[in-house]
Amino acid sequence: MQEFKISQFIPALQLLVIADLIDTEEGSWYSQKVRELGTIIGTMPATYDQDGKGDEAIVYLHYFSGGANWYITEKDATGVGTQQAFGYAEVHAGEGELGYISIAELVRSRFVELDLHWTPRTLRECMLKHEDH
Repeated sequence: MQEFKISQFIPALQLLVIADLIDTEEGSWYSQKVRELGTIIGTMPATYDQDGKGDEAIVYLHYFSGGANWYITEKDATGVGTQQAFGYAEVHAGEGELGYISIAELVRSRFVELDLHWTPRTLRECMLKHEDH
C-alpha cells in the first residue's frame, strides 16, 4: 500500500475548515469522516487495477465545483505522493470523459471540494445520475 497524506487529497481551504470544525459540536462527525477518507484512500485501487471493468468500476472519491464533477476510480501508485488519478470528469453538463485527472490540480483549486458525504458506488450509477438531469 502506497504511503500518502490525506492532505494530498483534500483542498487546503477545505482542510482548514474541517480542522476548525473538529473543535465544534459536530467535531466527532468530521473526525470520523477524516478517518474514513484515510481508509478509503489508503485502500483504493492503483491505476489500471480496475482496467476492463468499464462502467462497473467503483468510484471512490468525488470532487465538485459548481456544475463540474470529477469521479476518481483509481489513484496513482508511483512516485512520491499522488500526482494523478484515473476517473470520469464532467466539466460541462452532459459532456464527460474517462481519463487521467490531476489530484494535485484539484487540491490546489480554491473552488473545488472533496465530497465528504460521498459513498463509493459504480461509475454507471454516477453517469446515470447526471443523465437524469
